[in-house]
Amino acid sequence: MTPFGEKLRALRRERNILLKDMASALELSSAYLSALEHGRRGAPSSGLIHQICHYFGLIWDDADELAALAKQSRPRLKLNSAGLTAAQTALANRLARELRNLDPPTVAAIQALLDAARPATPATPPARARRRAKPAAAGRAP
Repeated sequence: MTPFGEKLRALRRERNILLKDMASALELSSAYLSALEHGRRGAPSSGLIHQICHYFGLIWDDADELAALAKQSRPRLKLNSAGLTAAQTALANRLARELRNLDPPTVAAIQALLDAARPATPATPPARARRRAKPAAAGRAP
C-alpha cells in the first residue's frame, strides 16, 4: 500500500463510503480505485486528485496533504546509480532486496536517519538535466 492509498482508504472508511459507490461517483472502475488504494497503480493525475478532494470536500491543508502523499506514492521505483560510490550503490541494492522485510520501527529509524543526515556533497542535477551553453554564432549578439 502507498501513502496515498492508505489515506484514500482511511478517508473513505471514515465516511462509511463503499469503494464501488466512490468509484461510480468519480466515474472510475472499482478495480482501478482498489488498485490505487492498494498501491498497484501509479500515482494519480493531478486532475484525479482534484476530483477526490472535491468528492470528500477537502480544502487547504487537507487537499495539499493528499497531493503531497500522491507524489510519494510511486509503487514502481527506478534508481539511477551512475555516479554513486560503490558503497552507495550497494546500499541501494540492499534496500531494494530487503525493504519488504523490514518492520515498521526499522523503517521509521531509517527515515529518521535520512532526515537527520546531511549530504556529503552539494546536490547536482542529473547529467541529462545539465546543459552546456551553446557558443554564440559569429556575428550574433548573445
